[in-house]
Amino acid sequence: MPYFLSYCCGVLDKAGHEVKIIDAVTREWDRQQTMDFVKSFQPDLVVVDTGTPSIYNDVEVAAEIKKLLPAAHVTLVGVHPTRVPDETFKLSENIDSICRGEYDYIVRDLAQALQNKTPLAKIDGLSFRENGKIIHSKDRELIKNLDELPFVSEVYKKQFGKDGIKKYFYASLKHPQITILTARGCPFSCSFCPIPFKQSYRSRSPENVVAEFEYIKRELPYVKEIMLEDDTFPLNKQRTIKICDLLIEKKINLQWSCNARVDTDFETLQKMKQAGLRLMCVGFESPTQEVLEKIHKKTTRELQMEFMKNTKKLGLLVNGCVILGLPGDTKQTIRDTVEFSKQLNPDTMQFYGPYAYPGTELWDWAKKNGMLVSEDYSKLLTKNGEHLSNVRMSDMSVDEIFDACNQALREFYLRRAYIWMKLKQVLRHPDEAKRTFIAGVQRGFFKKLIMPPKSK
Repeated sequence: MPYFLSYCCGVLDKAGHEVKIIDAVTREWDRQQTMDFVKSFQPDLVVVDTGTPSIYNDVEVAAEIKKLLPAAHVTLVGVHPTRVPDETFKLSENIDSICRGEYDYIVRDLAQALQNKTPLAKIDGLSFRENGKIIHSKDRELIKNLDELPFVSEVYKKQFGKDGIKKYFYASLKHPQITILTARGCPFSCSFCPIPFKQSYRSRSPENVVAEFEYIKRELPYVKEIMLEDDTFPLNKQRTIKICDLLIEKKINLQWSCNARVDTDFETLQKMKQAGLRLMCVGFESPTQEVLEKIHKKTTRELQMEFMKNTKKLGLLVNGCVILGLPGDTKQTIRDTVEFSKQLNPDTMQFYGPYAYPGTELWDWAKKNGMLVSEDYSKLLTKNGEHLSNVRMSDMSVDEIFDACNQALREFYLRRAYIWMKLKQVLRHPDEAKRTFIAGVQRGFFKKLIMPPKSK
């Protein structure tokens, strides 16, 4: 779900602006249909959310909108234009501005300035064109009180409605689900991670979080699960337990999932389970200590094993993620990682090659050591839209890493023990059967296992 864009939409709506979110992907609109809507809506301000793998396409769309509506102001938001604004401006003269970093209030102030025809230079966090030059205002302070932001679930209800919400699917979650944030930022510094607001953890109050749960239960009764998309939800143990206690006390009885780390202790896991936690998305990355240290993961193989032992004891599901081809990896450590993933045996496991995004430590390391195969961001995607690593290893090419990930998927999911585990799960729990069917059949995962995609 486009949750950051939706939070921004809520802020704009609260400020009195007429706003519409268009997610052309879920609407299954082609470019012409998108342009037809833009022409009919006639916006004064167009906000395009973009990322590194899709930056070229997104800039093309933004430029086409600008040509269609020359009077409209077109701004880009997202991690990629934030990290490399000057480079992004060079992609098209039709980009009017970039809102850097946490853009909720920057976009609000931009809309107000355009409406009142006041100078853009007064807007902190904005980069913009003026008389043929690129002007960068000073960075904007991050939002200190997240409780003042609207509930993003209210935005989903108003902008998408029941049918629109049902178009979003997360393979690990029950369907339909919605995604919310209870905090922003992360105090950790994994070298590959491009997330915004690193080293700036800020959280909503427990009371505010639980109030949104109550809203979802009352206003969106068809939602089966809530995804807490915080980079690490149980980061603050005291706050986590307070939220869980309130959920239990108020008898919310909603299932939810979250992102977590393997250093989450048993007491916290147990309390979250009691409060409705169903699943956690966890980055294991690698069991090899040298690799974990090179990427600053601050975990160990032993912590990973203890975490999985605790989750299985409590009956919690885990969606695990590993990265094959990180600094320090060899063909043998990749083999060890795949075998270790089978030993951990979470409910689902994702295998990725390393993606170096501009501005990250991994990008700098790969470039310095000759491991960055291309600075062409389109090379992060195959022709079919599959992610393709742009970091090679000394003894493996990016194509070989891609093939290793597909082979790892086949080995993990086609095991007799895993198939038997899933059969028992779907027979006992109809909701789990539904999500497995959607992911496997409707979304093509079973086909991917049988006929792995090609890197070229």
